[in-house]
Amino acid sequence: MKEVKEISVAELTEMAASMYGNLVKAVVDLHRDLLVVDAELHVDQEQYLLESGSEQKDLWGINLYPEKFGSDEFVEFDSMINIRPRQHNMSRGVEDTEIQQQIIALVKRKVHQ
Repeated sequence: MKEVKEISVAELTEMAASMYGNLVKAVVDLHRDLLVVDAELHVDQEQYLLESGSEQKDLWGINLYPEKFGSDEFVEFDSMINIRPRQHNMSRGVEDTEIQQQIIALVKRKVHQ
């Protein structure tokens, strides 16, 4: 598991190859502008961030597909940690398009070619 200020697509590609083959699991903290990558489960990344001062409401699980960098398919909104009835998010996806856009903007700031 790794908290990154920035990361290259090449690094993500290596992470993907060593874990799932084509994707890297990640969790973002929208309030603290944090990105944690490279863990087997989103819940492990979530726990790390909670223990470091993040609030649950700000954390969202995503998958990054390095080979799709630069396309709309680079970020996938799919994680069990996203199921939050209290925040009106009833699925594993991120249903609020404004939150999706915030996540994409954060990822764009952190991931480079």
